[in-house]
Amino acid sequence: MLKAVFWDNDGVLVDTEHLYLEASRVTLAEIGVALGEAEFVDLSLRQGRSVFDLADGRVDAAAIDALRTRRNERYADLLRAGVPALAGVEPVLAALRGHLRLAVVTSAAHEHFELIHAHTGLLRYFEFAVTNRDYARSKPHPDAYATALRRADLGPDEVVAIEDSERGLAAAVAAGLRCLVIPRGLTRGGDFGAAHAVLDDASAVPQALRALQAGVLAR
Repeated sequence: MLKAVFWDNDGVLVDTEHLYLEASRVTLAEIGVALGEAEFVDLSLRQGRSVFDLADGRVDAAAIDALRTRRNERYADLLRAGVPALAGVEPVLAALRGHLRLAVVTSAAHEHFELIHAHTGLLRYFEFAVTNRDYARSKPHPDAYATALRRADLGPDEVVAIEDSERGLAAAVAAGLRCLVIPRGLTRGGDFGAAHAVLDDASAVPQALRALQAGVLAR
């Protein structure tokens, strides 16, 4: 029986992935590394690797740590300018609240997550949020979802995940969850063959959940 929906954050609730790309691109340019969109998608959104892997052999570990700090500061500055919720998300959350338990499961740093939602108004719909300070390995590893399952005291068969990226889908599947994918922006064109359904936007989520509960989308 479906009891909860675990939502990814970046690219699902809010449009932030292009900001993270920009902060990373500008920072890597300091050491002569050109980070293109396709490379970012492959490293970060598909494999779940650090873009600073591109700096290996160019600078030492201390310099990479300093670069990462500057990138995170740049990203935080971009977030402080304000990040709106994606269109159509809030009405869906409002419709689901009270019928299903809702939580956020993200690879975002906790401080960035707080900046993102300083003014979105979305967190009132969620029971809790799991960020990267709560587990050891980020997506595509299952740790984030395993942590959320423990916190909610639920089994994987009682939860559906909402993701937008290949690494997010891989994390959900590895944790035993069914997953609906809403690709957009940088994640369009990914391989989502393991998803129970690929949706056009958040407005399609309630109908997809009803289909899952009825067994129409059972795999």
